[in-house]
Amino acid sequence: MSAPTSTITAVSPDGPAVEAKPAKRRRLRFVANGKAATGLVVLGFFCLIAIIGPWIAPFDPSQRSSDILQAPSGKHWFGTTHLGQDIFSQMLVGTRGVMFVGLLAGLVATALSILIGVSSGFLGGAADEGLSALSNVFLVIPALPLIIIVASTIPGAGDLMVALVIGFTSWAWGARVLRAQTLSLRRRDYVEAARATGESTWRIITAEIMPNLTAIIASSFVGTVIFAIMSEITLAFIGISTISEWNWGTILFWAQSQQALAQGAWWWFVPAGLAIAILGTALSLINFGIDEFVSPRLRSSGHTRLKTKDGHSVQMRVGFTPVLGSKVVPPTPVVRKNQKKGAAA
Repeated sequence: MSAPTSTITAVSPDGPAVEAKPAKRRRLRFVANGKAATGLVVLGFFCLIAIIGPWIAPFDPSQRSSDILQAPSGKHWFGTTHLGQDIFSQMLVGTRGVMFVGLLAGLVATALSILIGVSSGFLGGAADEGLSALSNVFLVIPALPLIIIVASTIPGAGDLMVALVIGFTSWAWGARVLRAQTLSLRRRDYVEAARATGESTWRIITAEIMPNLTAIIASSFVGTVIFAIMSEITLAFIGISTISEWNWGTILFWAQSQQALAQGAWWWFVPAGLAIAILGTALSLINFGIDEFVSPRLRSSGHTRLKTKDGHSVQMRVGFTPVLGSKVVPPTPVVRKNQKKGAAA
């Protein structure tokens, strides 16, 4: 069975309408987006390093040596610390904690936002009032101070505890957005048709409502992952979380406490800073790709070309209706009043 095609017709003032060549529907359109593909590749690279990083690390990240504050070299690719510890090994081992906290917190927060937001918007009534009140309570809870309190009061609070605290305090905003979108979808014709055929409530939510909220859910997940990663690094940088487990924030904590910048040891903090910036950029690119994938105006911007009768190609743009002419109309000459009077004489 052939893939469906679409035809675009342009308006021509001097002749019949000009039809563009049929364009096949592009499969895997999200992956074909340059921004999304770049972000997914970079994110996949960091996930791979998080899995195999401790196995391929050339040294123990906590092992001391006589190579104190050595610049990057063939033996130590990212240099060493004031105790002779290999920074490259610390980066490889520390990637796991950063990715674990970010992805787990994003999954927990996204699951809660879907469960509470979609249920609140679709059910309505007392359930909507109660779930909305719960969302409002968690919306005003400051997440980072709560994480600091929990991490400082619970002995040995590791990455799992930090990820759970971030996830359980970061779902309210996504739930509010999903509730608003669900309210606009619950009275659509296809939802009413499913309800009239006797479909159950959860069947309608999962099969009719949820597919139309995929982009918002994905964007909320990406935003929560960014927030969780930055929170984990911030906690380690200010010394709140345990410093016995390596992550990028721990590297920056020791670099700042030992005044690496004043000593000229730029290799101590630059790799961790670049890794944070690159990972944040990758997640942002994925978010931009989701926006372009969802919005038809952004998705079709600049990707449609029309062929005129004289063989010229016209690039369509968003917000404009193409008008194709077959001939050039000469400009009308402007005759002044005194020229008219002289011609009459």
